[in-house]
Order: sequence, then C-alpha cells, then structure tokens
Amino acid sequence: MTKLSNLLIGSLSRARGQRGPIPRFVPLLSSLPFSHDVQLRDCIQKTLNEWSSQISPDLIREFPDVLECTVSHAVEKINPDEREEMKVSAKLFIVGSNSSSSTRNAVDMACSVLGVAQLDSVIIASPPIEDGVNLSLEHLQPYWEELQNLVQSKKIVAIGTSDLDKTQLEQLYQWAQVKPNSNQVNLASCCVMPPDLTAFAKQFDIQLLTHNDPKELLSEASFQEALQESIPDIRAHEWVPLWLLRYSVIVKSRGIIKSKGYILQAKRKGS
Repeated sequence: MTKLSNLLIGSLSRARGQRGPIPRFVPLLSSLPFSHDVQLRDCIQKTLNEWSSQISPDLIREFPDVLECTVSHAVEKINPDEREEMKVSAKLFIVGSNSSSSTRNAVDMACSVLGVAQLDSVIIASPPIEDGVNLSLEHLQPYWEELQNLVQSKKIVAIGTSDLDKTQLEQLYQWAQVKPNSNQVNLASCCVMPPDLTAFAKQFDIQLLTHNDPKELLSEASFQEALQESIPDIRAHEWVPLWLLRYSVIVKSRGIIKSKGYILQAKRKGS
C-alpha cells in the first residue's frame, strides 16, 4: 500500500446560498495507525494550526461572515487523464441536526476538492436519532431521496447504507427507487454476519461490507475542543459540526489507496 501523505490542508468558506460563517476542513490523513476518531481530531487541529499561522490574527478577532482557509499545497486533485483508472468512494456522516441538503453539499464539496464530476460510490451512515429511539425508514428517507437525486443527476454512480439490520435494509430496498448496492456492518457489533441479513443481501445482490467506525466519530464537544486548542480566539463554543465526509481515491488496477481524507462542514450557532 502506498504511504499516505501527512500534509494537512483545509478551506473555510460559506456554502452557496447559506448564511453565516461555514468552515470546511479538507485534511489529508497521515499514515499513523490511529483510530478514525483520533486521526480526525488530529487532522482538524493540524489543518487549523497551519491555516492560522499564515493569516492575520485580526481576521479571527473580527469574525467576518465568511472564514476562508486554504492550504493549497496539500490538495491533490485527480488528473482528468487518470480519472478512469481511479475509484472515488466516500462515506457520509450526518453529525448534527440538519436538513437532507447536507447530502448534496457534501457530495458537491468532495467533487470540487478532488476535481471530479462524479463519485463512484457514497455510503451514508445512519443519521443521529434520540436515545431510546430505533432507527426507522422515516429517519432514512430524506437523506436517501437526496442520494437518489444525485444518482439520477449522475453525481454518484452507486449508493449504500451502514449498520442496517435485515428488516431495516428490506424496508429501504422495497421503498427506494434507487436500490442500495451495499450495506456496511460494524465489526464491533458482530463477528459473524447475521444469517437473515446475509440471505437477503445475496437474494438482491447487495454487497455486505465491514467497518470499524465508532458510533460517534465526531461529537460537538470534541470538535469544539479541537477548535479551541487550535484557535483560542474563535469562540469555539459557538460552533457546531453539521456533516463529515471521508473519501478515498483507489487505483483500480492495483487496489492501492492513492489519497484519503476528510471534509467537514460546521456553522456558528444562530447563523
């Protein structure tokens, strides 16, 4: 496997048509063998540290409507001549209470950062729900509808789910116009795939994958702590994460990871 770059980059900007300061961080992962949540926090801090070292402190103190952060030397866009040789996949985590427009914002940002017109696959993690409430089709529908729109507009080739049991996956499959082509199962929750889930997936040609992401990859508190440590004057308690997208670019012929990273969107409370 190729060694991943430990350079970290980021951009803080406002999404088109949205209000208030919206930061986006686009850090490249290092090759250190840390868990995903530790890597993510490290990425956020190093991205902000490098960005803040290159700007005037007045920019932070003035709190403009838009914070723009760019460390351009670490961006690795995909060469159009090599696009057919690369598989671009992503997993989207909805972190805070947010509308389904998060899905389109995340995909658009990933395409822009990587310099591509289309992602080959996007898996959506189960959206956050209240404690004691079971995930239902109703929770998934708004996000899946947006994913379907993105498939139909050719921004995504294939879409999948994460941590659905057989009943949940069957309900989604029967309702959806664009069917899930994969479902991730957490290694921490089972060491053997449930037989009913395996049988259903085989019947409808759904690929079962495994993952080891923690239940909460990025909490509001963890995000604010990283912000506070990196930029003390930013009033970190006013900021909340909205969504997080993890992407990877894989060389198809060799099955190696060429690049890997996160994109995060957050906003200031009340903006």
